[in-house]
Amino acid sequence: MRKNSAPNDCLPIIGLCGSSGAGKTTLIEALVPKFINLGLRVAVVKHGAHRVVVDAPGKDSDRFFQAGADVALFGEEFFIRRHDTDGFLFFLRRLGMDYDLVLIEGHASTPVNKIWLLGKGHGCPPENAGTVLHIIEPSQRRMEAVFNWIADWLALQWRRVPVYGCLLIGGRSSRMGRPKHLIDHNGRTWLEDAVAKLEPHVDQVVLSGRGEVPASLAHLVRVPDVPGLAGPLAGLLSVLRWQPTVSWLMVACDQPTIDPRAFSWLKSLRKPGVRAILPDLRGDGRVEPLLAWYDFRCRPLVEELAAGGCLRPGGLVGRTGIITPQPPADLHGSWRNINTPDELNSLRKQ
Repeated sequence: MRKNSAPNDCLPIIGLCGSSGAGKTTLIEALVPKFINLGLRVAVVKHGAHRVVVDAPGKDSDRFFQAGADVALFGEEFFIRRHDTDGFLFFLRRLGMDYDLVLIEGHASTPVNKIWLLGKGHGCPPENAGTVLHIIEPSQRRMEAVFNWIADWLALQWRRVPVYGCLLIGGRSSRMGRPKHLIDHNGRTWLEDAVAKLEPHVDQVVLSGRGEVPASLAHLVRVPDVPGLAGPLAGLLSVLRWQPTVSWLMVACDQPTIDPRAFSWLKSLRKPGVRAILPDLRGDGRVEPLLAWYDFRCRPLVEELAAGGCLRPGGLVGRTGIITPQPPADLHGSWRNINTPDELNSLRKQ
């Protein structure tokens, strides 16, 4: 099992700092379209906000705000006026959990990773600059070079996000006539076999769903399903809520022919902007939502599915950041589900 990394260190937040006149605003203005053209969602945080008019005094929404309410203004543009905030670092964390890239202009003393733009006459960042990952001298200030550096850093950030494995275990399994995850295979249950295959590829394995668990797996964390939901979506949403800054390999207990290379294949497709990987084995649009990968940034989409009454993770298809690649042919057997005694007998004969 790989050593866990700190989730907050993996958020895509980077500051562009430097002395006044160093070119921070101009550089960010040029960088943003480049990243948006890659399909990324980008947020920019300005150093300070002064004399920004969000609402005109005397308007209905301003009167609501003066009365003590937080007010949302939704139209051609969207603003929220709040009386209380949770602090700037918490605000940045929330942005980093939602956006693919957060660029901070200024905030030299804020404890975030930084790129430092040296101004004329400055040989190094100040002593209180914090964690400076990259220093750019005036002669090096080419937008393409900075873009390439951030793109490489961002790809590393994406892969630094911890990967957890979630095994969905069912109940009585009516078609099979007995709990599928407890079926014996060469002296151990399907569930024990799945855990053994999954553990080398993730930071932690958890179980989702009701049902008896072999004594050998009693040490594993069990995450209860979201109340009021059923099926795989209940398990997916429960673990996304339980650990909000990790990504997940979701696996079913009735996939006994998994080739562990399928885990490596899924993880190899992670990159900035990808929120979930749902394999399409036949190339016909029918995706496999189990033995699939989900980034924590897909949680708002999953919450939306649940709120709308859709209980199929496949309902994510077509949303921004959801990709549906076709696995290599020699791995297709990994997605084989065994649901009935006849299918089980066929498997054993093979």
